[in-house]
Amino acid sequence: MASAGAAFTVEVLGRTLGTFAAIRGLEAQVDVLEYREGGINDVVHRLPGALTYPNIVLSNGLTSRAVEEWFAQTRLGAERHTMTVTFLDSAGKAQRAWSFADAFPIRWTGPTLTAGSTAVAGEELEVAHGGMTMEQP
Repeated sequence: MASAGAAFTVEVLGRTLGTFAAIRGLEAQVDVLEYREGGINDVVHRLPGALTYPNIVLSNGLTSRAVEEWFAQTRLGAERHTMTVTFLDSAGKAQRAWSFADAFPIRWTGPTLTAGSTAVAGEELEVAHGGMTMEQP
């Protein structure tokens, strides 16, 4: 469980993209294919199909110039790289890490700025990828 000072750091090619407070999309799903057996109407075989992954959405964060550069490269032709997300506890110690193959950014959302507000403005980054593995932090 994340504590108040916990964060996720994101790296690509050894460059830190930013630090975020929340992440969505850490999941994998196997599609189920149904095959009906001929001549027997009440038998349906269920077989595993393709493994799919949703996009990763990192939010409540602050990105670096590296995000802007990677995003610009993707516009010219997807720059697919391995992206690593590391969960840091409130003491800054790495607790868990995930690696995402063939990752590329697909959406960046800047902070919502309101004059006179004391709330911390956060950015959001959405990344498509081709597979997830758990890593040793």
